[in-house]
Order: sequence, then structure tokens, then C-alpha cells
Amino acid sequence: MKNTIDKELDINITVKDQDGIVHTLTCPVDMGLTLKDICKVYELSMEAVCGGMAMCATCHCFILNDIELPEKGDIEEALLSELFTSNNTSRLACQIQITKELNGLSIEIAAN
Repeated sequence: MKNTIDKELDINITVKDQDGIVHTLTCPVDMGLTLKDICKVYELSMEAVCGGMAMCATCHCFILNDIELPEKGDIEEALLSELFTSNNTSRLACQIQITKELNGLSIEIAAN
């Protein structure tokens, strides 16, 4: 079994956790996972209380670099607008599907 990244099926995403520690996550793009799922797999400090149903905003994160992401949906916009800590780089990790276009994405998990 190889212990290397398959350039066709895996990407790297950098995540700064709530303690300021930066993690590089290897993410498969062929499993239908979200950014929230990947953070949970790596046991990072992202609550995601609703399990990815876009109902709680506890997977709030900040996008740190200029990677093009899918547009925010109405529900995501509404949830983020209710947070005191949100800004124009805020996203819900449960609403971001892992795709090859996200290779190199850098995020910071928002404080709860």
C-alpha cells in the first residue's frame, strides 16, 4: 500500500485550529465529503453540532486565501448573518464539498 498522495484523488487543505496550530490535511476528492467531514476525520476542534445540515453554524470557518468556492446558499447566508464573528470570508464548512479545485485551500476554524 502506498503512503503517498494520489494526485488525481487527493488534495491538501491547510487548517488553522482554535489554538493557532496549523494542520495540513490530505483529503480525498472522490468520497463526497465536505470540509466539515474532513475536519472531523482529523479530530480538529470543529463542533458541527447539527452534523452538516446547515442548521447551527458551529462549523463556521474563515477562508484565508483566494480559492474560488461555490456561492453561498440562502440558508448559509442567513446563518452567517446571525453570527457576531462572521465577516466576508466566513463560510460554513458543512456547505463546502471537497473537490480537486480546493487544492491549496487555507482556512481558520472560528472560535465558538
